[in-house]
Amino acid sequence: MKQCMSMPSPLGDILVRAEDDAITGVYFVGQKYFPAADGALAGESVSRVLNQAREQLDEYFAGERHEFTLRLRMMGSAFQRDVWDQLVRIPYGETASYGGIAQRLGLPLSASRAVGAANGRNPVSIVVPCHRVISSAGDLTGYAGGLHRKEALLALERPASKMPYQMDLLAFG
Repeated sequence: MKQCMSMPSPLGDILVRAEDDAITGVYFVGQKYFPAADGALAGESVSRVLNQAREQLDEYFAGERHEFTLRLRMMGSAFQRDVWDQLVRIPYGETASYGGIAQRLGLPLSASRAVGAANGRNPVSIVVPCHRVISSAGDLTGYAGGLHRKEALLALERPASKMPYQMDLLAFG
């Protein structure tokens, strides 16, 4: 059974989608590639996996969770799934470049645009940390949820000694 739930976050409302016992989507409401209604129910009875997702996302935004333990079901091409698999290998508080991910996949640096496109189609943002991917020059580029959110998520993950502006970044509506 498909089900969805909306939840508040410091960066705006998030839609979490599940099918049976797995999370299939985590989206900032209104972001690029935001899914159209497809019959998922937003019923009063929220499934166990949706409750787990809400708890873990709340813990993440509180700075108490660095890794997610949710069961995921992500639909995409083989290439997209390979890129998404690389995303979950980027440690909390660290970043990787699009070109670096291409090279880890055994591809030339010129494949960084394709990596960026697959990264942008990640259906489970935050949990599969596409926000941790930046340009090889260290610039913040592309994020379906908006660059302001990408910057805020990266600030949230920085060690306390390196994040003087964290509260300012999380304080917008």
